[in-house]
Amino acid sequence: MSTIFEHKPHPYIEERKTKGPSKVSDQLPKNSASGRFNSWLAIKITSAVGTMWCAYAFGVLALISLPDAIKHGRATIISWIAQTFLQLVLLSIIIVGQNILSAASDKRSEATYKDADAILQEALQIQKHLEAQDRAIEQILATMGALPVSPAQAVAPIDGAPPETPPDSPAG
Repeated sequence: MSTIFEHKPHPYIEERKTKGPSKVSDQLPKNSASGRFNSWLAIKITSAVGTMWCAYAFGVLALISLPDAIKHGRATIISWIAQTFLQLVLLSIIIVGQNILSAASDKRSEATYKDADAILQEALQIQKHLEAQDRAIEQILATMGALPVSPAQAVAPIDGAPPETPPDSPAG
């Protein structure tokens, strides 16, 4: 291990290895039987209603009542469109669309997780590379008989000027 720099990994790195990306199943209640049942039932109903076949069935069901709406005039037709056709048919179509969008979002989330993991692995490789360089620098300094310097003394300002003398050492 280098004496020039000590790497302290972020605590989330270890936690991240065991967790993985967040999934829908992680959001479901697990603490009570009624909560699990309600979630299961809601998912089953949403899965059934959220299909285009259900939208077609609702469309047919709505069209069955169309002749009666036509007989009663314009107000009833408008009411039928708003309350029967749109609510029944669009409900299923909107759920289908939301399912498609959700699947795309899940894929983006998974890709983002993999990207972050790749970046993390690259950063760890960079850290190992820097440690190897530190060891090589220390070996060169030891071979040359140079005295070890503190990290504060070894860092030169960005403009390339020689390092400043620390305030607690004599100027010389």
